[in-house]
Amino acid sequence: MLTQNEKPLLIGQVTDLSGIPIRTIRYYESLGLLQSSGRTEGGFRQFSSDVITRLAFIKRAQHLGLSLEEIGEILQVYDQGQPPCGDIKEKLEEKLSQIDYQINQLLTLRSEIGELLSGWKYIDGKQDDTICPIIQPNTNS
Repeated sequence: MLTQNEKPLLIGQVTDLSGIPIRTIRYYESLGLLQSSGRTEGGFRQFSSDVITRLAFIKRAQHLGLSLEEIGEILQVYDQGQPPCGDIKEKLEEKLSQIDYQINQLLTLRSEIGELLSGWKYIDGKQDDTICPIIQPNTNS
């Protein structure tokens, strides 16, 4: 919210201060993550200075792997006057579980590829019904 002494920021100024492109700011606004405080007579969006803090939060949350939808849910809690830290903790715990699952999947895949490579034999000539017999299961069984 703008105080009486606070001068609103134009979208270009927000871009300069935050490093976030105008197109992205407009997109965030269309998703409800940001809200302009009004428009100039020329139709330019105006924002209060707290938009910079909000954009920094969005960037950090994205960096931690949260989706814009998840970030929107967190900001809704914040906008209703509640501290969103509990929600953030819950979402980060979910994210950590997903990362652990992906790591296990990648380790399994790494092991499988390592086994294939350790027994690699170069095969000359084209095989019928097989592109590469080393990675294809025998379908003639």
